Amino acid sequence: NAEYMGPRVRGGGTHRSGQGAYGNMCRGGHMLSPLKTFRRWHRKINVRQRRFALCAAIAASGVPALSMARGHRVEKVAEFPLVVDDQMESVKKTKEAKQILKQLNVWPDIQKVYASERWRAGQGKMRNRRVIRKRGPIIVYNNDNGVTRGFRNIPGVTLIPVQTLNLLKMAPGGHLGRFTVWTESAFNSLDKIYGGVSKMSQEKANFHVPRSIMTSTDITKIMNSREIQSALRPRKMDCMKRGRKVKKNPLKNAAAMQRLNPYSATAKRINKRAQQVVSA
Repeated sequence: NAEYMGPRVRGGGTHRSGQGAYGNMCRGGHMLSPLKTFRRWHRKINVRQRRFALCAAIAASGVPALSMARGHRVEKVAEFPLVVDDQMESVKKTKEAKQILKQLNVWPDIQKVYASERWRAGQGKMRNRRVIRKRGPIIVYNNDNGVTRGFRNIPGVTLIPVQTLNLLKMAPGGHLGRFTVWTESAFNSLDKIYGGVSKMSQEKANFHVPRSIMTSTDITKIMNSREIQSALRPRKMDCMKRGRKVKKNPLKNAAAMQRLNPYSATAKRINKRAQQVVSA
């Protein structure tokens, strides 16, 4: 048996002394190639590119289909995007906030968050990150007159001022269409912050909302339109590919053997006649 040549526990007087230590093969030792504590969490992205992505996330928050695709319960919401009065910015009690969400038919989305609570898989359970849950609605406000205190204890709800909208909050996981509740003043200040298609922003230097490349995104409607169909040539039906041709074994199929060897039928007939002569 090869003797362990690595480091050992120092000292004496106990059975632990002299045992192998530190190595990945030793009891109580460290793991092989341990995980790095430093990771490259952040990536440098151009400012204009990041702003374009945020504008796309804001626009997608007004499409009910995208919000429902994310899993939000917005079937009974009265309007999209949902804009409420500025009085909601003064709500300081969670009881009042809960009542407002029920009146706006937003509470089913909060119930979805409650139902999704589960324990985290992995070591995060022992690092004060035990419970994970889905994301609920995000509330965008203009002035914090107590709204953060009123809504902060409701699980799944994210609160953010309109001046510091974050792409990670508007599109968690890179998926557009998060259900957004706007206050009236916050919604009206979007044009001032981001500008319009032909109007420059008042707060961001040399920036305006990107112009849409396509006026209509319905590709099926475009392809079937009279203008496109009149410019296309007629469909060629004689050059369509046929189905896959089945390869036949010439040793078992006489027709395939005849195509490969035209003399095969004559040879077969001669061999059969010779066998009849021998048997006779």
